[in-house]
Amino acid sequence: MNRAAAFNELTAMKQVLDSMETSVKLRSQARAERRAEEAEREKQAFKEKLMRSANSKLELDAAASGVKGAKDAVQRDQLMIMMMAGF
Repeated sequence: MNRAAAFNELTAMKQVLDSMETSVKLRSQARAERRAEEAEREKQAFKEKLMRSANSKLELDAAASGVKGAKDAVQRDQLMIMMMAGF
């Protein structure tokens, strides 16, 4: 009977240890999945910021081009006036 009781205790301990090991593995896997999801969200947020930055740069470049075009037009008009005035 002693051997049977000892065997039952060992079996129960093994089941407890197996259960604990499974629990640790599952928690580790869940943590890894959460980290992967967070990394994906951060990557997406970075891409969105990059796109907004690129759009802002395009808008600024367009505005600068418009200002330069207006400045060039003013200089052209002034040159035409001077040429028409005989300078």
